[in-house]
Amino acid sequence: MVVFPIDPFLVGSDLTPVENAIDKFSEGLTDWRSATTETGLRQPSKVRIEANGYEAAYDKMNRMFLTSTWGDGLPVNAPTDERVDWILKGTDLPRNHLVGKVMPRGGVATVETIAVSLAMAGGRPEYLPVLIAATAGLLDPELEHDKVQATSGSTFPVVIVNGPIAQEIRLNSGFGLLGPDPQHPAGASIGRALRLIQQNVGGALPGVGTMAIFGGMRYTNVVIAEDEEGLPDGWDPVSVDFGNAKRGENAVTVYIATGASNVMRRGVGKESQEDEAEQSLHRVAAYLGSPSGHYVNGYWNGTPGALLMPRIVAKQLSDLGWTKEKIKSFLWEQSKIPQADVKRTGLWQWIDDASDSRTAATADDDPWSICREPSQIMLTVAGGAHPTHNFWMQAWSKTVAGGKIDLPSGWAGLIAEAEEDLGPSGEMCLI
Repeated sequence: MVVFPIDPFLVGSDLTPVENAIDKFSEGLTDWRSATTETGLRQPSKVRIEANGYEAAYDKMNRMFLTSTWGDGLPVNAPTDERVDWILKGTDLPRNHLVGKVMPRGGVATVETIAVSLAMAGGRPEYLPVLIAATAGLLDPELEHDKVQATSGSTFPVVIVNGPIAQEIRLNSGFGLLGPDPQHPAGASIGRALRLIQQNVGGALPGVGTMAIFGGMRYTNVVIAEDEEGLPDGWDPVSVDFGNAKRGENAVTVYIATGASNVMRRGVGKESQEDEAEQSLHRVAAYLGSPSGHYVNGYWNGTPGALLMPRIVAKQLSDLGWTKEKIKSFLWEQSKIPQADVKRTGLWQWIDDASDSRTAATADDDPWSICREPSQIMLTVAGGAHPTHNFWMQAWSKTVAGGKIDLPSGWAGLIAEAEEDLGPSGEMCLI
């Protein structure tokens, strides 16, 4: 590690400290050798917790996990052999199956590693297939998760689930889907487990592995289901839009968000339905049209973000003749940024400096669109059945990753066990 003042990162600053340390940089890059001497999966010894009673042992374990930087600040469940073995019923894959390497630390995420994280996060076996698919999506090379993990921005993964599995595991697509929601606990556990993987396997510790100035905002990331029953006729699910699955298949869609905005979309009753609909879309477009450098990262093959739209709004727009494609095209056109604003805000420099030459070539476009084409905008039908709001989650996402969710051979038994433990699933059984 080479330590020097923060000053060289400021515009017009003195670069002498970096120049004076150049030999140390060179030595670190050329003479560094890994402490690892063999290839393979490491099997560390078990941690044993002894105390006077279960409660004392539980408290001692949580203190140990915090001081070892294995926890996240909230109490965790003990990932005992019994609990992890139970979680592993959620897959037919062997426990040493390699899912990927998580940067910047470079730790290896195996199925067992993922199960340990889910056990710590309070998860259940039926959540494991979604978490495995979400982890694989996050580690898609084109998503460049190493940059996501180490950036100074407040990035966090968003996982959108499609297919029957969403209802089977009680993953929320309606009121309160961003949580907390005791009636739909799956999203919080899966998202928290994914965060623990980012931290414990990938080393994304604040100020050490990740330079996120404000943090990722969420302990539990975002893991939600799309409200497929609320899709208007002719509207495809997100998983179909972005090529991760066919309609009716279980799949995850993964992108990286940088923040969220609640957009008031309902009128006050003085407008016609047609005016209210168009005015609300103009308000959404105004949020999208903020001159943000985050758009540059995903300009060519990624997404500018996801717009969550409740089913009642989607139906109203559909009844007025707004197809999904028409809405995306409207938002794309109305969110274009005048070249004067591109220059005035300094966005031009970010575009011109883009690593993708095709993106850089758009720097002088007037107006400048927030992505290459309308289809890149992610329009997701989700949220409670109320017409008042839309929700925009802006992206810093080089691509949109994801794939199918593989279920274990004993899936029906796991769902039956969940119904016995938690009560029957389905809306009629909610409080």
